[in-house]
Amino acid sequence: MPSRNQAPTGRLRRIALPVGALLGVVAAAGVAVVAIRATSGPDCRGTLPLKVAVVPAVEEVVRGAADDYQATQPVVDGKCVQVEIEARAAADVSQELPTAQINPPALWIPDSSMWAAETQRQSGDLGAEAPRLDVGAPLASSPLVIAGSEHALGALGWPITPVNWARVVDPKVSVTLSDPTTSTEGLATLAVIRAQLGNPDGTPRPELIGALLRVGRDALPSVRDAFGKVVQGNEDAPVFTASEQAVLNANRTAGSRRVVASYPKEGTVSFDFPVVRVGRSGEPAGTAQAAEGFEEALRADRTAQRFAEAGFRTPDGRAPRPWTPEEDGVRGDDVVTMPTPSPDEVSELLRTWGAVSLDTRLLAVLDVSGSMVEKMGDGQTRVDAAKEAALTALGMLPDTSEIGLWAFSTDKKPPNDWIELVPIGPLGEPLGGAPRRVQLQKGANNLPALVGGGTSLNETALAAFRHVQRTYDPSKINSVTLITDGSNDDISSIDLPTLLATLREEADPARPVPMMMVGLGGDADMAALKQIAEATGGKAYQAMEPDDIRGVLLDAISQRRCRPNC
Repeated sequence: MPSRNQAPTGRLRRIALPVGALLGVVAAAGVAVVAIRATSGPDCRGTLPLKVAVVPAVEEVVRGAADDYQATQPVVDGKCVQVEIEARAAADVSQELPTAQINPPALWIPDSSMWAAETQRQSGDLGAEAPRLDVGAPLASSPLVIAGSEHALGALGWPITPVNWARVVDPKVSVTLSDPTTSTEGLATLAVIRAQLGNPDGTPRPELIGALLRVGRDALPSVRDAFGKVVQGNEDAPVFTASEQAVLNANRTAGSRRVVASYPKEGTVSFDFPVVRVGRSGEPAGTAQAAEGFEEALRADRTAQRFAEAGFRTPDGRAPRPWTPEEDGVRGDDVVTMPTPSPDEVSELLRTWGAVSLDTRLLAVLDVSGSMVEKMGDGQTRVDAAKEAALTALGMLPDTSEIGLWAFSTDKKPPNDWIELVPIGPLGEPLGGAPRRVQLQKGANNLPALVGGGTSLNETALAAFRHVQRTYDPSKINSVTLITDGSNDDISSIDLPTLLATLREEADPARPVPMMMVGLGGDADMAALKQIAEATGGKAYQAMEPDDIRGVLLDAISQRRCRPNC
């Protein structure tokens, strides 16, 4: 005898009683009835789950479409389709999707096709077991805007003058960026900054690295944190970037205009909300048909209306109604839209961010031999140019970075040819009554007073390499940056062939210490510097003018992620 929860034939049925009989049963039970509608439904031999991953911003809209779809009582291959909505950040889904084997989604609605492109790239490296992604047309759109309190944006000229992207990377403007590896707002902002400051071939310019170091020092895990500071009444909260819809929604939730948006004249990228079909070998039969049926509901007029009511634009960028900055904090004007970055550009963006955001452990070694008092093209001495470039780079690094400072020339601290001005350690750590960052600034400012003697390049390079390797921290990127204007002239030191052989022998792939060698001016022995750098997996640079030094140091920072295998 079957249990009371089993259908006698093993089939699930939707049972419809005659209205009169049902009313009699309810009335006998003493329950008041307002209205009852008799329905009949299909016979189902079980359930076909259709898992749909969506970004939280469109969760309610998609749930509405799911209700519409379920109301049609969809059946595929004799099974009742059951839509399961899961709200998750696009970055999380993108990271897990290539290898997710347990109950992966069959449909995915990220807030940007950039994540779908990155997922496709990752999946391409995994062979037949990877998911097959079919990126469909977008459901809606929302442009990326520069957001903040009325006070913060007003100080930048809003609403009379649109805030442009140059102000976002201006060191004088308080700006925060959400992490591009975890938020679409951060990735989209990175794409715009790259368009403004990147090289045509996709490689980062020093200006881009500097900008990312500045805005990334206090990067937030989520844009919600930035909204929270403004909504809670902090007028001096940093400017940030967000989707237009997020600004509108924040103000609706707060019940008044707390956040305002500016639309840069240079253009912006747009969140596009594509429908991505995720196919896998071994998925339940009928999944493709069920996904196709639900996508029809997602593209129905009623769903489009829900998107409009929630503050989204149409896929081609038209606002459903004329929002006003006075009421909503946003406006419904047309915006200039930049092209969505290609998959290769997205990968390059994430690699660049990964390089500049990694915690570093760096020993800076500066030449203070007598020739460093010679002047460069702008009349600045070599030692002053090196000092100022080092201070500029130092100011961009977060407090968690570990930095040390040496100076070297012949017999600087017998029997050694170098002197440790500041030991390696976190920039924010107290040292001698002041943060290490301050002590490094003092040490750099004292470099001109130390100038004198010859250039003991070889002994110092080996000592610096050994020191960083001996004190290696596997949780950070360990490296040496050495700046010199000459060649080894210490006749008592090891020669270049011996140095190179020693570096190659002592180099440990498990504890890499790439050396970034910087030659100042035309007298630097670039041949020797290149060989020393190559022996350690590093890179050599030549800086002819003071401005070149800063660019060199920033490029060296961007190289950290791939060294010693670039």
